[in-house]
Formats: sequence, C-alpha cells, structure tokens
Amino acid sequence: MRSSLCRAVSVSAFLLTAEICAMGFAHAQAQAAPQATPAPAATSAAPATPVATAGTQSAEGTLPGTTVLRTNTNLVLVDVVVADKGKPIHALDRSQFRIFEDGHEQTVTSFDEHVSSEQAPAPLTVAKLPPNTYSNVPAYPDTGVVNVLLLDALNTPVASQMVVRQQMIEYLGKIKPGTTLAIYTLASRLRQVQGFTTDASRLVKAVQGAKAGAQPSVALQTENDVASNDQMMDTITASGATAGAIASMQQFIADTTAFQMDMRVGMTLDALNELARSLSGIPGRKNLIWFSGSFPIALEPDDTLTSPFQAMRNYSDEVEQTAELLSGARVAVYPVDGRGLMTSPTFEASYRSSGNFAKGGNFNRDLHRFSQQTINEQSTMKQIAEQTGGQEYINTNGLAEAVASAVEHGSDYYTVGYVPAADKLDGNYHRIQVKLDGAGFKLAYRHGYYADTAGKKSRRDAGTPGLSAQAGMHGGPLATQILFVARVVPADDPPIKGAKLPDGPAGAMAGSLKGPVARYVAVMQIDPRGIRFADTPEGTHLAELELAVIAYDDEGKRMNYSDRVVNVNLKDAQYARVMGGKIPALVPLDLPAGKGTLRMVILDRAAGRAGSLEVPVTIAAAKAGK
Repeated sequence: MRSSLCRAVSVSAFLLTAEICAMGFAHAQAQAAPQATPAPAATSAAPATPVATAGTQSAEGTLPGTTVLRTNTNLVLVDVVVADKGKPIHALDRSQFRIFEDGHEQTVTSFDEHVSSEQAPAPLTVAKLPPNTYSNVPAYPDTGVVNVLLLDALNTPVASQMVVRQQMIEYLGKIKPGTTLAIYTLASRLRQVQGFTTDASRLVKAVQGAKAGAQPSVALQTENDVASNDQMMDTITASGATAGAIASMQQFIADTTAFQMDMRVGMTLDALNELARSLSGIPGRKNLIWFSGSFPIALEPDDTLTSPFQAMRNYSDEVEQTAELLSGARVAVYPVDGRGLMTSPTFEASYRSSGNFAKGGNFNRDLHRFSQQTINEQSTMKQIAEQTGGQEYINTNGLAEAVASAVEHGSDYYTVGYVPAADKLDGNYHRIQVKLDGAGFKLAYRHGYYADTAGKKSRRDAGTPGLSAQAGMHGGPLATQILFVARVVPADDPPIKGAKLPDGPAGAMAGSLKGPVARYVAVMQIDPRGIRFADTPEGTHLAELELAVIAYDDEGKRMNYSDRVVNVNLKDAQYARVMGGKIPALVPLDLPAGKGTLRMVILDRAAGRAGSLEVPVTIAAAKAGK
C-alpha cells in the first residue's frame, strides 16, 4: 500500500519516488538501522524551531495507533558561567536569575545546573549499525562538557607554535582525569588529528605527531617578508627613483599585505564556521580552546601612503556572523594568544625604523603602529570570546595554565531557557542580558541571536554557495547540523532493483570516466529535525534541500559528482508523518573500478544548515561494464 509520505514528496530522481515506496523500501531501510543514535533534542539548539512531540516513537518512526501532538516552540537557551575570582559558583537558585531580551525581561521556562563530575566518565559508545551503513552522528564520551583544542598554524608564527606544542604536552601530562578533548589543526585547511577521548596518552601522541607539528603559515607575513620589503624600499630609494615611484611601491606593498590579510581572515573564519557545524550535533555546551596569534579585526589607514584608505580593512561583520554561528551551536570560544607576552620590536637590537627609506626614522610612529596592531589582533579574540560566552587569554606565557583555566571555566555552568514572543522571528539580531540578584559575580554567556524565520533565507546570507563546497571537501570535518544515516549499494541491489533511476550517465563527470563504470546509489535516511520547514500561503510545509554526492579516488582527486536541489512540499498530515520518521533519499552515481570515498552533503538552503558524511567505497572490476 502506497503511503501518504511517498505521494507528498516531489517526484525526483533524487528523492525516493512513489514506485520505491510502494515496494516498502522506506520501511526496509528503517529496519536496517534501528540502533542509529537519534538526533539531539530540538531544544539543544537555539534559536531554532523545534518540534515538541508527545507519544511513543521508535527508530522506524511513529508506532501504529500512537497519537502524535506537535507544536512549534522557539526556545532560546543561554549557557551562563558564574564565577568569583576565576572559581565557579554552584547551587544558585533559579529565582536569582533574570534574563532580558532587547531590554525586556523574559519568563524563565527552563533551568539546569551543570557541574563537572569527579567520577570516571562512561566509555565512548558508538551506535552499532548494520554492515556498510554509516552515520554522521558524532561520537563523544558522556562527560557533560566536551573540549576542542584548535592549534592554529595559519595565524601563529612558527616559533610560537613550537612553544604552544611543548606547553600542551606539559598540560596533558597533568590533565584532570575524565577531561574530554579533541584536537584540530588549522594550516591551509581545518583538520582533525584526534577525535574526542579522555585518554591523555592518545592526546599526547596526537600533539607530538607530524600532523600537529609546527609549520610556516601560507598567508602570515613573517619577519623575513618585512625585511625583504624594507630591503626593496631601500634599494629603490638608493637608485634615485622619483617620489612618485617610491610612493607607488609603498602602495603596492600595502595592497599585497591587505590581500594576504583578506585571504587569512577568510580561511580562519571558514574553519571556525566548519567547527560550529561539526560540533552542532553534540548536545550541550562545547568549549573551543583556540591557540592563535595575529588575527586582526581591522587594518587601520596608513598616513604614510598616497592613498591611506585604499588598504584599509574591517572584518567586524564577518567575525560577528561567525561568533553567532558558534554561539548558536553552543560553542564557547576561549582564544589563547600563542605568542605569549609580547614587547614592541622597537626595543630590540635588530630594530630598523620603517621610515628610513622615506621620511626619516620615526620611533614613536613605529611604536604606535605596533600597539595599534596588537590591539586590533587581540580585539578579535575578545569579541569572539565575549559573544560566545567564553574568555580570552592574552599577554601571558602560561599557556598550559590558560588551557587548564579554560577547561575549568567552561565545565560548570547554568542553562537558562526562555520562549520569546512569537512575533520576534523577524530575522533581526536580539540582544540578551543576564543578571544575577544579590551577588556581584562575573557572568559569561552569549549576548544575542538572530531570530531567522523558518524556511526563509537569512538576512546574513547563511546559505552562501561556499557552504556546499566547504561541506563537500574531501577529508574535512563532518557537518552535523543535519543528521542522517547512509549506505552505498550497487544499482542492482535487491531493495532498489525496481527503482526508476535516471536514464543516461549519472553524475556531472560521468562522460569523462575512463574504462568500464558501475552505477552505485547513495541511499540516505535524513533526520527531519535538522531541517526548517516554512509554512506556505497554501497551507503546506516547504523545505528546499540540496543533495550532493562527490566521488574521490584514493588520492583525494574528484572523479564524479552529482548536485541537485529538491523542493519538499508537504501537507499537514504528510508533514506529521515525516517528522515522526526519516526523509528517504537516493542519489545514483557512475563510478570506475577501484577504491575511493563518497562525500555526501545535505543542505537546508534557506536556513544555511548542513550535514555531511564520508563513506569508503570499493568498486569491483567484475561489476563494471554498465
């Protein structure tokens, strides 16, 4: 019997069509993965439009005869760290907390205190899935709060990276038992070198490994670059060049520096956005300890140039958007300036004034420039820490102590929840303020959120084209804003053997594949709770999904890909059925014989949310020949 869900979903080669549903495929797939870990509770992400459910459910969806009541609630959750002289304060009463949105006091509807445990953590458990079945549900020990260590080589000088590495090994040798850490690095791209674990020996091994080793930045201007520029200016000045030629060279150097800065800031914010999407599937608070240096929020006008404003930059808006994405995923950022305590180079024996070649030496101007540059660089750290509820650590050589302090600071907190007025889903930024009655403690929490309307594109252009490329990058962290389970099977696999697949080559690069090819199908079961459905004037529920599957060979070279946009438009009864189970989808792709990987990406284009999964595949030569 054909289900209402199958009739509701738009007929497309990329969604399970009515013919497949009539064969009972959706039910067979649900039976195949009954132990897949469910998505985190809808209230774990804020702001959002979660679905409150009443009734008994199973992995296959709603049980027969069960009544399901649904309502949309916009629950805003705010994690609040309360400290006195750096130490957490416990056992505060709910009635002591007052929370305001845009200056108006809100009614606290939920309240929890989270306290770090001295007990040994429960072992890491991964849901058992059937053979050749994979999921992007993140695996992490159940320790309450998880921590991520980001070693940033893109923005940190090599000498400082070596110091950071040594102090991290020292810290991990004394780490509090049960502390959950994962380690990432950022060079030309973001990489995970160690997943979540409480095993200190594994963490030390990861930090000592080559993947976490010090390396020159691909975009950070070094002292040698500065010296080379100075030498070039000295040479052109000594050659008797005109004042106009000298000014042009100065402007060229300034423009090149600004271009490098643009590239570095873009790469850094992309990496932080990736982390936010990757950590989104983990419920509760996450602490991101970010070792970095020299990441500015602006480039000031240079009055020594002919066009002092040409190379001027300000990245405040971009930084704010990234901070909002992090705080929405309940990621608190603890930036640590990996350069330690700094002094101006004007006090060093090797100092050469930047004005020697032009207007004469100017010690005071160079000192001012260093001070202004340092303020700009550290202002970015302060802004991200403040907006996400973390804390910055600057001008300190105690890097190991900074990590220990960050872990302690972020392990004990209170979660305060409230439901804002229904008319506040206006796409605007709403400021949050938390007050504590009868105490002078220091509070750290996120300071606002964008109330994006469900199903409508964000005013901040959350669904940028770059999100698809970022989520589909080979070997990159998995995005977990949208959770799903997937299998990769031959097109003649019995459950889908009768499916109507598209005629002709499957995939944009299918025509260029060498040798015999075989058609395989990526079969996905998508958790709808990560998707925002918009209510249409016709009384239906609409979502715009982008489904992409990219095939890479064993060297990481792209072989073939498919990328399509599908509209899912559901009536009330059909929508209720979808929200009680999974959204089935399939994507066929032609592949050559050999080993490789398939990167699957699901995007909610209106909400700018992503889910991704990378699956190993082996295409046997015997199956080729289609």
